[in-house]
Amino acid sequence: MTQTLALPFKRVLEPQERISEVLFGLIMVLTFTGSLSIAEAGRDDIRVMLIGALGCNLAWGLIDALFYLMGGLAERGRTLAKFHAFRQTTDSARARQLIVEALPDPVAAVLRPEELAALEQRLRALPEPLAPVRFRPDDWRGALGVFLLVVLCTFPVVLPFVFMEDLRLAMRASNSVAIAILFVAGIAYGRVVGRSPWLSGILMVVLGLIVVGLTIALGG
Repeated sequence: MTQTLALPFKRVLEPQERISEVLFGLIMVLTFTGSLSIAEAGRDDIRVMLIGALGCNLAWGLIDALFYLMGGLAERGRTLAKFHAFRQTTDSARARQLIVEALPDPVAAVLRPEELAALEQRLRALPEPLAPVRFRPDDWRGALGVFLLVVLCTFPVVLPFVFMEDLRLAMRASNSVAIAILFVAGIAYGRVVGRSPWLSGILMVVLGLIVVGLTIALGG
């Protein structure tokens, strides 16, 4: 049976990537809604804000998707370069060091010398990969997911301005939705990093509001 080099399996979007994209899109739209003056704003101002928020998140969704594609390609390129470095060295100690560096720390810490030697032999038995790294279907699905997450975060926050005539009430509803999303994202992040979900949710709300305030203050 022919063996091939299997690059690390990666889900289309990891949980932390989804959370990051949601937060990014949310902060972008909050810079628009947060800068709106209810006391002075009219329906024309609301329309301009809605167009600006959607247009901004569309543009940044495309840019973020492009960065995702570039990052994925670069990551596989680094993996391939490490494999080439491993295959080119004739020093077993150096080869095993490269293997350890490529593994997660908890896995590398429990490998015994004979297991490392076995890994080295199996990796050396693999054929040399000839094809250069290129985009895969998962890359395009991931880029689409990034784009949609950034853009779709716009709608829950701006919809109150579409359906509510009372601008003050719309602003309160919009802010409540934004705080709820920040809190849920914080809970999810806390679970990912092994911290208290409720505390992470509260901290995410505080951090998100601080970032939005700084962005508005700096003219973002």
